[in-house]
Amino acid sequence: MSSPRQIPSILVRSYRIMHRLPIEGGAFRDVLAFTAHHWGKQPARLAIIMTAMLASTMADVLTPLYSGQLIDAVSRGAAAEATAWDGALAAFFMLVALALAAMVMRHIAFIGIVDLTLKMTSDITSDAFHRVQRFSSDWHAKSFAGSTVRKITRGARALDLLNDTILILLFPSLIMFVGSTALLGWYWPGMGLIIACGSLVYCVMTIMLSLGYVAPAASLANSWDSRLGGALADAISCNAVVKGFGAEVREDKRLAKFIAKWKHRTRRTWVRGTISSTIQGMTLVALRAAVIGYALLLWSRGQATQGNVAFLLTSFLVLHSYLRDLGTHVRSVQRSVNDMEELVDIQSQPLGVADRPEAKPIRITKGQIDFENVHFHYGDHRLRLYNDFSVSIKAGERVGLVGPSGSGKTTYAKLIQRLYDVSGGRVLIDGQDISNVTQASLRSQIAIVQQEPILFHRSLADNIAYGQPGVSQAEIEEAARLASAHEFIARLPKGYGTLVGERGVKLSGGERQRVAIARAFLANAPILILDEATSSLDSESEMLIQKAIERLMVSRTTLIIAHRLSTVRALDRLFVFDRGRIMEEGDHATLMSLDGGIYRRLFERQALGLTKSLSGPFCGPPLP
Repeated sequence: MSSPRQIPSILVRSYRIMHRLPIEGGAFRDVLAFTAHHWGKQPARLAIIMTAMLASTMADVLTPLYSGQLIDAVSRGAAAEATAWDGALAAFFMLVALALAAMVMRHIAFIGIVDLTLKMTSDITSDAFHRVQRFSSDWHAKSFAGSTVRKITRGARALDLLNDTILILLFPSLIMFVGSTALLGWYWPGMGLIIACGSLVYCVMTIMLSLGYVAPAASLANSWDSRLGGALADAISCNAVVKGFGAEVREDKRLAKFIAKWKHRTRRTWVRGTISSTIQGMTLVALRAAVIGYALLLWSRGQATQGNVAFLLTSFLVLHSYLRDLGTHVRSVQRSVNDMEELVDIQSQPLGVADRPEAKPIRITKGQIDFENVHFHYGDHRLRLYNDFSVSIKAGERVGLVGPSGSGKTTYAKLIQRLYDVSGGRVLIDGQDISNVTQASLRSQIAIVQQEPILFHRSLADNIAYGQPGVSQAEIEEAARLASAHEFIARLPKGYGTLVGERGVKLSGGERQRVAIARAFLANAPILILDEATSSLDSESEMLIQKAIERLMVSRTTLIIAHRLSTVRALDRLFVFDRGRIMEEGDHATLMSLDGGIYRRLFERQALGLTKSLSGPFCGPPLP
């Protein structure tokens, strides 16, 4: 606990810290502006809430006045005196009326803020989801899904606390402060001055202590709380590894270090909160002494009756109850701002890839793809991946994209989907510049099967029909048959109604791949992109999927990204990428005939590796 000598230094340090806080001009301004913007969407409801709280708080302001009049009426004489009785009854009925009015007005305000907050929370969550869904692939690659969900849900919950604190707690405190000061100052200007100055000093000091002294420590404690949670999750999620190496004791010791740091930071926060509360309490005690002393002085001089003294003390006690909780309210606002800051930041970030205002839906009939003098680089990278890059793919052509990692083949496929915008040149599909069309219409006409297919935690039927919602069960089953998926689905207890788990974890790799191919069949898109669709499968699954892919490629412009060159031998044309350029182009036979060619060297190296692996001690003789 701090001594009285320490208090001035604490206040000075708090003042200096508060002026260095980035939240003062940053988060506070942004979050409150964001909140006010959404208040502005419900002006009538906001006006009702504030009017009701104003009326209920004014009832609290006036209650001490009539309490004093009741005491004066009672003290003047017995109940038999008509004047005293009438005055007492009038004061009594006013007190009852004020209590009822305050209750009714608060009820109206509470109902109003329920609807206000629910509407705001719904809108903010929907807006954030809408925006996150439309952020670029680059943004999603740099962000953790769990962290993004946490930012949205935490911010939405914090809005509830922020609305309650500002509209139901801080706004009435302001009304009580102004109302009590004005009312007391009307009768006794000196008392009004004491209340005004003392309350103002208390409010400023509370804000300085909360934001400049307690909040920085709380922010650091929160960061260590997050680290502690991360350490727990890391060890628990990797428990199989911990057990495998007998490392339980080692993990206990590692966690103990995090707990010790968290304990130290949290204790400092709690101690600072206690010191802050004590300083606030001491200030209120000083203010109370000044008010009571001045009231006694007025009474001793005959300038205040017994009822007046009761009025003075009751007014101060009511105001005291509002002021006492001010520190808690300020900390609640601070906590809400901290929790909403990242949500507000999501709303302010650019989409990365956005539809132009005049964008129209694209209509792909043939599927011809042209890159015309395309320039492209990732994010802030100075070096371009593509520099004046031009190439064409004919409608219905089957093309393989091969080359080392980072050579540009995956980027080529992503630019076709407009997951990134080019920095120069054009990408055309059937002669239409894809930068001038809506992204949704473009991607709905391009089917993609990825190396690690992602499924929703929904039924198999929902996953297969995702590209064409509303299709019949018969169409879903036909797509599954074409993808060699119907048999394993039919064996499941709930068949097509089976939930596949998060990202499809309940299915094997081959089963997930076949569901993804069925989804592509049902999408019936004129352009198909296959990204290493068979690279990580066992032989039986690969054979089934390869047959399904052959059926899927019929009459479609197809791009196959492949590291295993054996999967692209039968394609119409192959592009050999290296450092953003197509170094070789042609079918398998043409490229194999090039002495010293990149493709031939890669193919022979892979073939040699396969031969060696098949001639190992468990594999029998090498293949001929």
